[in-house]
Amino acid sequence: MIFNELRFQDPATKTYLGSPSIVRLGNGDLLATHDYFGPGCPRNHENEEHLTSVYRSADDGKTWRNSTHIANAYWSTLFILDDAVYLLGTSQQYGSIVIRCSEDGGNTWTHPADGKSGWLFPGGAFHDPPNYHCAPVPILIKDERLYRAFEDFEPTTENQSWWAPDFKSTVISIRTDADLLDASNWTMSNKLRFDATWSPEERGKQHVSGWLEGNVVETPSGEIWNILRFNSDMEKAAIVRVSEQGRRITFDPKTGFIDFPGGITKFTIRRDEKSGLYLTLSNGSPNPDKPTRRSVLSLYKSRNLRQWEHVIVLLRDD
Repeated sequence: MIFNELRFQDPATKTYLGSPSIVRLGNGDLLATHDYFGPGCPRNHENEEHLTSVYRSADDGKTWRNSTHIANAYWSTLFILDDAVYLLGTSQQYGSIVIRCSEDGGNTWTHPADGKSGWLFPGGAFHDPPNYHCAPVPILIKDERLYRAFEDFEPTTENQSWWAPDFKSTVISIRTDADLLDASNWTMSNKLRFDATWSPEERGKQHVSGWLEGNVVETPSGEIWNILRFNSDMEKAAIVRVSEQGRRITFDPKTGFIDFPGGITKFTIRRDEKSGLYLTLSNGSPNPDKPTRRSVLSLYKSRNLRQWEHVIVLLRDD
């Protein structure tokens, strides 16, 4: 395998690169984004991480140039619809849900100033709820409707640590022929908080359970699932079912947990159109007796979203 560097960040800056997303434009160029985190990273007026950079490659990823930077864009996903490029995520770490559009291949972007220009679901001031959270997770288009997963973090106690028990799963959706920058065209499902009584008995020593960073996918039978990272010591993920054109999500603890490599850490799921296989990049361990957390990145495949097979190790921490 050959790896080409898109961007190097000197560790001395105490700034780190995260949340990568990539699409191929109609002319064949690649467009990629990432954001910044860490104690030295750029922050906005609320002292929150918020900056995203955009890159373009005209030689299939061999070389890259920085196109622009976008303030108040975080944890965002690139996708293409009707020849326009969109960037959908949050305005900052735990912020509002916002979307931007570019009609010139990612060189310039719209600004979400209000409900008519991409400010879709406002978050609260600083850490006041709602606190929207996500990752550069998949965009699903099914039956002329577009879906994407988010979470709303709402701590149950004043001193609650910012972690899994208080992430409420939700899904937003819109008709693909509607104006994606107009907030009134979007629908948000109910928000589903994880119930500790749902945890599988074999969840391990992890004292808190919860879900986050969901992947909305269509199953082989045509259902819509949101497959979420599950906080436990077991290699599991959680399946939340999406119905009523994105208006309702539900979870059945009897059938909603699946064995999933790297299910405790960030993963992403896409379906290959040619083979019909579902593919995931995750931090599962090829050796179940030696859990890796985030030190080994592997490719896995599945035909049904429930059974996953290891394909190859892509990156290993040295």
